[in-house]
Amino acid sequence: MFNSNTKPRFGASAKRQTQEAVETPQYEFNRGEAFLTAFCLFFMVAGILADNLGAPHWLGVGLFVGAYLTGGYVGTRTALQALREKRLDVNGLMIVAAVGAASIGYWAEGAMLLFLFSLSNTLQAFAMERSRNAIRALMKLRPNEALRRAADGAEKIVPIEELQIGDLILVKPGERIAMDGRIAQGASAIDQSAITGESMPVERAPGDEVFAGSVNGQGALEIHVTRLAQDTTLARVIELVEQAQGRKAQTQRFLDEFEPKYAIGVIGFSALMLVVAYFGLGMSWDASFYRAMTLLVVASPCALVISTPASILSAIANAARNGILFKGGSYLEQAASVGSIAFDKTGTLTLGKPRVTDVVAAADVLGDKWFDAIFFQQLNPLGPSTPERCTAEELLVWAASVEKRSEHPLGNAIVLEAQRRNLVLAQVDDLFAIPGQGVTGTVDGALVQIGNKRMMAAANQIWPEPMRRRARELELDGKTVVGISRNNHPIGFIAVADTLRPQAREALDALRARGIKRLIMLTGDTRRVAVAVARQVGVDEVYADLLPQDKVTLVERLAQQNATAMVGDGVNDAPALAVSHLGVAMGAIGSDVALETADVVLMRDDLMRLPYLIDLARRARRIVWQNIGFSLAVIAVLIVSVFVVTLPLPLGVVGHEGSTLIVVLNGLRLLRSN
Repeated sequence: MFNSNTKPRFGASAKRQTQEAVETPQYEFNRGEAFLTAFCLFFMVAGILADNLGAPHWLGVGLFVGAYLTGGYVGTRTALQALREKRLDVNGLMIVAAVGAASIGYWAEGAMLLFLFSLSNTLQAFAMERSRNAIRALMKLRPNEALRRAADGAEKIVPIEELQIGDLILVKPGERIAMDGRIAQGASAIDQSAITGESMPVERAPGDEVFAGSVNGQGALEIHVTRLAQDTTLARVIELVEQAQGRKAQTQRFLDEFEPKYAIGVIGFSALMLVVAYFGLGMSWDASFYRAMTLLVVASPCALVISTPASILSAIANAARNGILFKGGSYLEQAASVGSIAFDKTGTLTLGKPRVTDVVAAADVLGDKWFDAIFFQQLNPLGPSTPERCTAEELLVWAASVEKRSEHPLGNAIVLEAQRRNLVLAQVDDLFAIPGQGVTGTVDGALVQIGNKRMMAAANQIWPEPMRRRARELELDGKTVVGISRNNHPIGFIAVADTLRPQAREALDALRARGIKRLIMLTGDTRRVAVAVARQVGVDEVYADLLPQDKVTLVERLAQQNATAMVGDGVNDAPALAVSHLGVAMGAIGSDVALETADVVLMRDDLMRLPYLIDLARRARRIVWQNIGFSLAVIAVLIVSVFVVTLPLPLGVVGHEGSTLIVVLNGLRLLRSN
């Protein structure tokens, strides 16, 4: 269902087209066309009544002409446009059939054909508009104005187009946030469901980012604008989805290319039938022409042509409501065919932020008996670096006090852990960083050292075997162990790790249950850490110590073996996302690179969106083929009926247009969530 050669390469913008030119959707609801359909019905019914009530012939014909003009206006205009482009489409077939019926005196049948064809198109457009409205409703989420506070404290309501980056806007409780920005003052629970699909509000405080279209909770907020109105996340979401709805799926492109060829074949076949019936079977001209026109109607591929866009647009709208952005219909098809998924580790399977997992004091490992033996027997088995007793809380206070002025990610994690526990940090003097080893500082008159094994070895510290064994156990779990000593006496260590995302294991299990054959993890981290994470999350294969170009090579190799999706954070994984069959950017709110490079964007950090994505894509593929199969079956039955039971033109019209509406309604089922 897809061709990997159509995949754009790294560096393409979000508006890249390749083989998927953005087009104006063919089916757009128009009230004027609906009124024309209503007038067509009026003239048709009036004409039939005039004929049956003995009115003058010219009156009946005049009323039918009115039905032709109102019911055939849009179809004629569309058919002429297609002919100017040297194409023949379904509209042309219907107009030819209606005019042909009139030419042999079957005015009522022709009028019925045009009315039902016009009604079918109107209902199609109305139904398709429902899927577009699911996205256009996003436009109503963004306020047109915002309350701006100037530097002198004056407050004024201004159009959002006048706001500049750095402006301060005020958002009252219960109001929608007008612009992307960063909270300067205030805290509140923000409902971001319109942007991310999250069902629950998220807590936001000073320094946190918020997004246009979100609903403020109970707190008043002051927000510094970080993006212009046209660049907000909501604006880009709307733009991307509208582009996606204009980009055709591969099946749709095939059917669009097939339609004019098929239309020419139908006209040729109908003409052949006319000739055979009149000259070969000896039927009258009117009977032969009537049967040819009936064949022309029932063989027209209306339902076949609409079968794919009705499903694809509905699925794209469904996905967008659930925080999943597809860049086009072809990517929806590709998602249904994925057999392998490669995951980046940091920021995708893990949170991407180091976090303290263990605070281990020497006393916790060695036990009271070890320290009591030293005290009572005056033993000093390790010389001047004999461990000292302290609590885990004291250990963390000393470590965080030294690290609070450090810019190292591990140090920041230690400080955040101390803050989380509401510990009061101490004053530090003589702070000194040793590149590649650690940092030292004086806390309450004592020298505190925090660092790796090289730092402790350089200080001639000898750690007891039970502590070394415990550190090795933590390292085997993929954690980074930082040793802490006080006045050269080991007092314990702190383990830091990049923790798994919530539901990561559950998401991968769900993907495996859906038949994804291979789940692969790619990372630039060491193999020891990679294997530990892989063991926790349950991936099938692990590739570690990779540079970005190595990821590209691996993904290309995997793609040759099976349809492969790549899931990454959209920044350092951009090259691998581009060469995969399906690039999925994870947690991409606010990331321009992710929005530009990936084929699918998950608007929040939720790996459970992946199984939903796969399910939706497969449902869409299944419904597309249901529609195609049903359309072809109806066409075949109607054509056979023309030859076997001399199907009347009105019944042929009803069967033809009825199948079209059934196909549209079946596609609209994809608007519902699983």
